[in-house]
This record gives sequence, structure tokens and C-alpha cells, in this order.
Amino acid sequence: MSPVAAERGAAGAAPVGEPAAAERAPRLPRTPLGFCLRYMRVYLGFVLAMIVFEAGQSVCSIMLPYAIKRIMDAVAAAQAAGGAVWPLVEQPLWLFAGLNLGIVLCSRASGALLVILGPELRRRVRRELFVYLQHHSQRYFMSNFAGALANRLAEVAQSVAHTLWTVLFDFWPLAISFVVSLVLLAGVSTDLALVLGGWVAAYVSISYLLALRCRRYARDYAAARSLVSGKIVDSVSNVMNAKLFARREHERRYLDGYLDLEVARARETFWFMERIRWFQFLAAMLLMLGIIGYALAIWSTGGMSAGAFAMAASLALLLIEQARGLSRRFLEFFEYIGNINDGVTMIVRPHEVVDAAGAVPLVVTRGEVGFEHVSFAYTPERPVFEGLSLSFRAGERVGLVGYSGSGKSTLVNLMLRLFEPQAGRILVDGQDIAGVTQESLRAAIAMIPQDPMLFHRTLMENIRYGRLDASDDEVIEAARRAHAHDFIMATEQGYASLVGERGVKLSGGQRQRIALARAILKRAPILLLDEATSALDSVTEREIQHSLEFLMRDRTVVVIAHRLSTLAHLDRIVVFHEGRVIEDGSHDELLARDGHYAHMWHMQAGGFLPESEAGERQARALAG
Repeated sequence: MSPVAAERGAAGAAPVGEPAAAERAPRLPRTPLGFCLRYMRVYLGFVLAMIVFEAGQSVCSIMLPYAIKRIMDAVAAAQAAGGAVWPLVEQPLWLFAGLNLGIVLCSRASGALLVILGPELRRRVRRELFVYLQHHSQRYFMSNFAGALANRLAEVAQSVAHTLWTVLFDFWPLAISFVVSLVLLAGVSTDLALVLGGWVAAYVSISYLLALRCRRYARDYAAARSLVSGKIVDSVSNVMNAKLFARREHERRYLDGYLDLEVARARETFWFMERIRWFQFLAAMLLMLGIIGYALAIWSTGGMSAGAFAMAASLALLLIEQARGLSRRFLEFFEYIGNINDGVTMIVRPHEVVDAAGAVPLVVTRGEVGFEHVSFAYTPERPVFEGLSLSFRAGERVGLVGYSGSGKSTLVNLMLRLFEPQAGRILVDGQDIAGVTQESLRAAIAMIPQDPMLFHRTLMENIRYGRLDASDDEVIEAARRAHAHDFIMATEQGYASLVGERGVKLSGGQRQRIALARAILKRAPILLLDEATSALDSVTEREIQHSLEFLMRDRTVVVIAHRLSTLAHLDRIVVFHEGRVIEDGSHDELLARDGHYAHMWHMQAGGFLPESEAGERQARALAG
């Protein structure tokens, strides 16, 4: 199979003529406990089996001192009777062997289930969090570091798994060991069992309370790690800026500040843990000395046999050793809970833009777009539109003109439903886009942005993203129409060449032509161009004008451009100013009115519209 065909197969395909349906966001709990319990319920069969096997392993392990007691008592009885030892020790030896075999079988069965469940659990958590993340609005992604979000996905998945393992392989076996040990000790000495039971209850309670106080430290430490990850990704993504401005040392110092914060949070957490360890080691030492001394006192008075003393001492040592690690396990447990809480708090938030209940797919027959009394503000104190009404006829080619911040890009974002208007309706062929699925709406719109967004995948995959079921020949034909085929074939691997993160291996004009090819391939009835030729030189722009004409044919087209000459041939031009439509008509009509558009046309500098009225005044002063 050719590399191109292999890449096509890796990309997958949607049913011919239809976009793949978007997966609905899973309903995820917003608390760490609820989040963990969700996945325990999903894999309940595995969890119950592991509970059984871990209980079996713990019982077998803690029963070994009892088997040794039986062996020692049998040997002592044989010596006292002066008879053969083997008949008396045979049964205890078989018990000892059976317990060891039980440990092996139960532990390895539990280990096999862990091998099966572990990777699948992490995969499911990461996938569901990713799907949930996909449904957040553009505002959410503008407000959060991509690197920090990716780090949280990984940490939450890892922490959910470790939380479950801590409960199954640490807390549960320890509880079983405590219960069985107390039962065995009670059969030898009730007082000894009561002393050990009281100590265990006090030790566990204090360890839990101390670890509970550590949650704040663990949460702050997890947040600091995520913040540092986000800063590193941001700096790496902008490494070229650091080089161009000779700011590599500045970036190191900038990152050092956040690394210092992470170190400070880590030390706070680890010093608190160290104080807890002082408590646990001292408590374990005192209990060890106390239990051995008390057992010796009972044995010396004939209160127990030598075998019972050996069992009591062995059980005490085993339990103390296991309990000594309990605080560490509590700390790790709450660290995992803190990681889950940090990630869930950040990711599992209410979605701002959601499909309405009973949303249906959009059906586009003409491509007519209408705004009816639309009001929108990114923040309440800064409204962009107030009662905006505007319509684009089917098949009409419309240009949007205005200074930066006048509302042009916001209009496009609302058409794509990346943001929700606070009032009013947006219609496509008479259908309110608030009542249709987001996926079907965006499938009906092809967008070529000013800064094309490319995946770090092959050129073939990036173009085919416009229509996943397209054949290789269709992809190549789209690239030809976008004047991208020649430069693609000049690369080392042709259409199988990787473009780098965000397309960094391509020039701005090359990225723009890939985006154009992708839009040509998509064949959407509505086309949005946001400064689509801004990255092209005048020669290249002229070369692809006929490609744009082909792309615009029989489509409703909305074009944003600061180069007003690119709008002159359109059917209609809408002039925005501070969120209001102040002029509307063809290029010739607007020039004849000698109004705002005509003023901008005559004042554009180097063929481009100034960014603002202040820029216009500056250009006029320079020209004068």
C-alpha cells in the first residue's frame, strides 16, 4: 500500500455524502468521589473479582503465622510425648503449603485482571474527558492553556487508576489483615487483641485526619504542576518569537518564576508528609515494643504456648509494618484525589453552547442566512451587537467591511455558533440554528480563516479533513485548484509529508492554500472567508482568484477583508461601525453615496484599510 493510501486508511472515513455524527458529551460527575465511582460501576465485574482475589491473598498471608503456630505446637507436642514428629506436623505443613499456594494464585489472578483493566480504564477516562472537552465553547479554549488542559487529561486518568488501585491493593487488603489478625489474637489472648485493636483504630483515625489536612497541599501542588505545563507549552509554541526578539534568557527567567512556585508547593506538601511520617514511625516503634513485651509477660506466666507467642509476635510485626505504610498510602490517595479534583473542576464545567433537546440536523436547500434582532456581548459591559438585523440571500456574495472591533469576525463566529447570542435568532434557510445540531450546522459551512489551523499530520490528511470520504484523486484535484499541488510535490514525501505542529513547516501562503484546498473539497453550501488571501503575495493571489471564483460558485459567500480591492467584485458590501450596519450596497453604489465606505476606499493605505479611525488619521497625515 502506498504511503498516501496508508494515511487515508489511518484517517478513517465517514459515510459518503454525510458528515459523521458528533458524539454527545458524556455526563461526568463533578466531584472526585463521584468521578471515581462512575468508572468503578463501569468495570464492576473486574472490580468485584479483584476484591475477592485480594481478600483471598490477604487472608492467606495473614494466616501464615497461624500455620507456623500449628507447626511449632505440633513439634512441641511430639517432643513432649517422645513420639514421631511427622504424623503431628503433616497437617499443619499442608496448611502452610496451601496458604502459600493461595497467595500465589490469588495475587497472580488479581495481577492478570490489573493488566487487562489498567490500560483500558485510563483510556476510557482520557477519551471521555476529551469528548467532554470538545464540547466546550470557543470562549473556554481562549481562556485556558492547551498544554494545561492536556496535562489535566493525563493526570486525571492516571489518578483515577491509582485511586482505584490504592483502595483495592492497599486499603482493602489491610482491612482484611486487621480483622483476621484480631480474630487470631483473640483466640490466644483477648487482652492482646484489645490492645492491638485499640492501637489500630487510633492509628488509622489519626493517620486519616492528618492526611485529610494534606489535601489542600496536594491540590495546590497539582494546580502548580498544571500551570507550569501550560507555561512550558506556551513558551515552546512561541520559541520562534523568543529567537526573533533575542528573548531566550527572558523566557528562562519567566519560566523559573513558575518553576520556583512549583518547588515551593512541592516542599510544603513534602514537609507536611515528613511530619506525618515522624508520627507513624514513632507510633509503630512504641507498639512493636509494647506488644512484644506484653506477649512475653503473658507467655512467661503460662498464658500462651511458644507457638502462640510466635504467632502473636509475627502478627504484630506484620500488622505494624503494614500500618506504617498506611499514612503514606493515605497521602498518596489524597494526592490522587487532589489531582482528580483539580482536573474535574477545570474540565467538567457546564457547556456554554449545547445542542437543544430534540435538536435536528440542519437541512440546507438554498443557503440563505438571516440575523433577526441579534444582541451579543463577550462581557456584559462591552456589547458588540444590539438588535442587529441582517440577511444574506441564497447564492449572494457579500463582503463585510469595518475597522477592527466593529463586529465582522463576531458575526462569523455567531454564524458558526461558536458563541451564543444573548437575544435574537440566526436563521439558515428559515431554520433557527439554536434548534439544529452544531455538527450539521458546521458541516454546511466552509471556513477559511486568516490563520489556517493545520494538524501535525500529512498534507493528504490535512486536505482530506474537509471531506473524510474523499478519494486520493479528489484530494489532489482540490490541491490543484488551490494552486497547492506544485509545492506539495516539491516536498520530500509529497502528499505524505508532515506539516509540523500547527503547520510550522509551511509558509503562511502555503498554509492558506492548504486551507483553500480543504474548503474546495468540503463542498459546503455556505462559505466564509476571513482575510483568506491576507497571507498571499499579489502574484499568488491573482493565481488563485479563479480558484476562489470556482469555490464561490453557487454558494452563499461572506468575505471579510481589509484589502478593499478584493471586495469590489462582490454582489454586495456591508459596512460595520461599532457593531452597527451603517451602509449596505454594491461597491459602485457605496462609492456613489460618498459615505463611510467611499471615505475608507479613498483612504486605504497600500490597498489595506487602516485598523481604526486613529490609524486612518495617521495615514492621512503621512499622505499630507
